[in-house]
Amino acid sequence: MRIDPRHLFTTGHAKRLPGQVGRWSVKAVWGGLALIGFLHLTRGTAVRHVEGIGDDEGPIAVNEPQFPLKATMLTGASMAPGNRVEIALNGDGTFPRLWQDLRSAERSITLQVYYGGLGRMPREIDQILRDRAAAGVRVRVLYDAFGASGIPSGELDALRAAGVLLAPFRPIRLSTLHLAQHRSHIRGIVIDDHIAWTGGFGIDDKWFGDGRTNGSWRETNVRFEGPAVLQLQAAFTAAWSEATGILVTGRPTLRPLDDGAKLAGLLYTAPTMGSTAAERFLALSIAGARKTLYVTNSYFAPGRSFVDLLSAAARRGVDVRILTAGPMTDVQVVRSAGRGWYETLLTAGVRVYEWQPTTLHVKTFVVDGEWTTIGSMNFDNRSLALNDEATLMVLDPAIGQQMDHVFLDDLRDSEEITLAGFRQRSWLERLGERAANLIDRFL
Repeated sequence: MRIDPRHLFTTGHAKRLPGQVGRWSVKAVWGGLALIGFLHLTRGTAVRHVEGIGDDEGPIAVNEPQFPLKATMLTGASMAPGNRVEIALNGDGTFPRLWQDLRSAERSITLQVYYGGLGRMPREIDQILRDRAAAGVRVRVLYDAFGASGIPSGELDALRAAGVLLAPFRPIRLSTLHLAQHRSHIRGIVIDDHIAWTGGFGIDDKWFGDGRTNGSWRETNVRFEGPAVLQLQAAFTAAWSEATGILVTGRPTLRPLDDGAKLAGLLYTAPTMGSTAAERFLALSIAGARKTLYVTNSYFAPGRSFVDLLSAAARRGVDVRILTAGPMTDVQVVRSAGRGWYETLLTAGVRVYEWQPTTLHVKTFVVDGEWTTIGSMNFDNRSLALNDEATLMVLDPAIGQQMDHVFLDDLRDSEEITLAGFRQRSWLERLGERAANLIDRFL
């Protein structure tokens, strides 16, 4: 049978060959799926502006009594009194105390880690976990299958043979490619439901040291006790149940402390449709600043909305300062993406600094010397929209003043970027910044 091609383009109901209909339908379906997948993998944040609930009110300030409740309402993370919080700087201030805590475990250890490698640190923690497992402690380790891919399978098998329960989080498989972009970036350790650690640390020798010499990474972690510990444990349980199919319940006991008690809460964020708890938390915090906003973040690659929020804070008189990675960053493309916004920020009055001695890996901020966060959350689209993250929120003047001191002390080893000096950068640097900004949603 011969078909006149002109019949395929008649008005009304076009006449098509049955085979063509099938091929076009298949192409349309695959094209639609490809487009949906691309948009899913590159989705950004939704919040662009923060305002008060009434026309005559501004956004709530961090020093207002209603702020903790508002933070809970917008993030889902409850703020509770009765927490003991200790700042731990770099490897020297972290691992001797962490090893001691792990060795003291009597009932359980849960460890969630994003990054792992080879060296002395992995050997030390492996031995501690084996010893505690041999002593009857229930040890569970959850590692991100992408971030911890540098851990040899033989090391993992040896831990399993010693009685440690291990599980990879979201292994890269054909059947789970839709989850490949969503990693667990959380660092979390809980001992006996009583002591917890979080921050930016990984299991690698570069986290040893003073953060300023011999290539050691500059890091800020936090040790805490009290109600917030159970929130970090709940974050682990949610990820563990996804990875293993086992929901661990236990019999938790709420332990508010009296001595040195702080108002704190653990924010656990995960990808979702629409705005995320992470972006609502960050936008609320920026808008809540009235005097100072000191941000230290290793991967500072904000989207336009958060650049506007930071700029607006500076224009209303807040002392906004950003400390981010310098030339020794481990991810140069992220640094380039962030530098693409420097001129906008500097013009608005934001002061920008780059860390010089080593690789900066800190993820903290402190607002008005009262509202502090320490955790795994970077100032980029990946942390705000794509990854699982955890950060400890603390509303306390003593911790806030300590974090202010740490920030200002770090500026002594940093280079301030001036508007006049930055405008003299080469055309090649400008081109790199533009190119990096085109892919900032993947970073």
